[in-house]
Amino acid sequence: MNTFDQRKDGFEKKFAHDEELQFKAQARRNKLLGLWAADLMGITGDDADAYAKEVIKADFEEAGDDDVFRKVRADFDAKNVDQSDHQLRRTMDELLATAMEQIQNEA
Repeated sequence: MNTFDQRKDGFEKKFAHDEELQFKAQARRNKLLGLWAADLMGITGDDADAYAKEVIKADFEEAGDDDVFRKVRADFDAKNVDQSDHQLRRTMDELLATAMEQIQNEA
């Protein structure tokens, strides 16, 4: 194997690793978001965990964060939770950073 092939393999492995970390961080962020949203809606205990799982599942509807945002936004609207779109998106960003940090600290 020549140097070019070794570099190519290294880049492919790094890309796969980065994608796996991103997937794990997104899933963890969605769980944290679900628990945060459940708290604001007055959902506790096992019901809060179940709601967090619903938020995680919502992320598989389409690429990107819009499916998760729409689910939580609709649930907030149904429960009359006073959170603006900006606040919700900011919390999503903050929780993604938290999730990335948690995953990196576990490694």
